Amino acid sequence: MDQVKLGSQGAVVSLMGLGCMGMSEFYGQRDDDESAATILRALDLGMTFLDTADMYGIGDNEELIGKTIKSRRSEVFLATKFANVRKKDDPSYWTISGKPEYARQACDASLKRLGIDHIDLYYQHRVDPDTPIEDTIGAMAELVKAGKVRYLGLSEASPASIRKAHGVHPITALQTEYSLWSRDPEAEILPTLRELGIGFVPYSPLGRGFLTGSITKPTDLDGSDVRSQRFPRFAGDAFDQNMALVGRVKAIAARKGITASQLALAWVLAKGDDMVPIPGTKRRKYLEENAAAAAVKLSPAEVMELEAAVPPDAVAGGRYSDASMKTIDCS
Repeated sequence: MDQVKLGSQGAVVSLMGLGCMGMSEFYGQRDDDESAATILRALDLGMTFLDTADMYGIGDNEELIGKTIKSRRSEVFLATKFANVRKKDDPSYWTISGKPEYARQACDASLKRLGIDHIDLYYQHRVDPDTPIEDTIGAMAELVKAGKVRYLGLSEASPASIRKAHGVHPITALQTEYSLWSRDPEAEILPTLRELGIGFVPYSPLGRGFLTGSITKPTDLDGSDVRSQRFPRFAGDAFDQNMALVGRVKAIAARKGITASQLALAWVLAKGDDMVPIPGTKRRKYLEENAAAAAVKLSPAEVMELEAAVPPDAVAGGRYSDASMKTIDCS
């Protein structure tokens, strides 16, 4: 897989990355052996940009990745995140902290779980409304000086917060949900990133799996899968309305001789050279399908056709529950 520049601070990553969250939590039953095999297969395919966070599995995901890549660390560009605070002994506990002392503590804990001496890209996972972002980024910049972190990133930050953070220390990348059915960043966030030379890492580029076409009814998700509980687009009438949109994507993909997943990923890649999507999966067969999307090229006419087939105002339901949306920075 091609390697590309991420942002303007010197980071170089694979054209697509691998989102590892679902390997340890949220999207159904875990299978650590298959997840490890998927990570190693990603490296074999040149998909060397791995994305995790300290909250995924409350540390379990970082430990899984650390053990899996131990002998291949030099091949990996590893991103992890902090600021969502959870507790092993109380999984329902969930708060946000961008306090400088917590940033330092969280980084050391991630390094230990991952079994590495530095993090390639360290994100603030959510903006803490009670801590000035300048203070948080100041502490993260100290981690860079100490050699514990190479590059800094933000996740789900507003244009105002991005500018404040970038004024303290250069930000390499912003990670935010972006796909055919989540196009909010196009209005203000993408222009801000391009003005400042910050790379864009779209997460959930397959609409949390909805755009793959593999989910055809709510009962396809087992009891340990939170999508129908936490994401309104997967529940009630919204599900049926969104399924109609997926049908359009599948029809266009079939005509082109590719899968719906490959078409959705090719659309993201076609939206700019600064896009490095991180589709998540815990199975090798889906990883290989996603990786093949890197070779799919869409003409401007095909991009327009897709966008007309899935207009943003036709997508039913919010991308998060009301409670979770309160953690999104809109400052």
